[in-house]
Amino acid sequence: MAAIRASVPVLIPPLRLAGDLRAPDDAKGLVIFAHGSGSSRFSPRNQEVARALNEAGLATLLLDLLTEDEARNRANVFDIDLLAERLTQAIDWARSEPALAALPIGLFGASTGAAAALTAAASRPQAVAAVVSRGGRPDLADAALDQVTAPTLLIVGGRDEPVIAWNQAAQRRLGGPSRLEIVPGATHLFEEPGTLEEVIELALDWFSERLGAEVWAEP
Repeated sequence: MAAIRASVPVLIPPLRLAGDLRAPDDAKGLVIFAHGSGSSRFSPRNQEVARALNEAGLATLLLDLLTEDEARNRANVFDIDLLAERLTQAIDWARSEPALAALPIGLFGASTGAAAALTAAASRPQAVAAVVSRGGRPDLADAALDQVTAPTLLIVGGRDEPVIAWNQAAQRRLGGPSRLEIVPGATHLFEEPGTLEEVIELALDWFSERLGAEVWAEP
């Protein structure tokens, strides 16, 4: 298990978007999170996933994709192009930071954040090495789906029936390798016992193969 440092507050230019960066010693890669509508970088589910990735040797960046003023307008929460632009700015920032520049980048998107992650991956194909979607709406990435070459894992709850169909349709359009995993008994937020743990295990396996993380198990 990697030693975990305390998170470091960062400001992503040009709008100085607030983010929390946590980088273990000798990190193997960086995973940038894109939260869903009505959430923020303080999402407890994303924070739990991030802690597991840190323990596996990956750096994580959780950030707010909107300013406080922008977040008050509900239309912005569903503006995928705007959210993807902000995520792309975070990717470019990471590429410019000496301590992060050499790390392969993965994107972890939840709900509408998954569409933003896929759109950003399409715009930065040389920078994004892998994408994971949790309960995502990849269908909202629309035309960008055909341009996504990064290996993409789509994780959906078995009781989240409309989202299953949307993910199946989106997967058929992805331009790169992909896999759809359905977690039995899980609803959209993966609040049922053991379901978020399964998400974490799936994401760890996906990122470890593509970003070089260390997969570990407690004795």
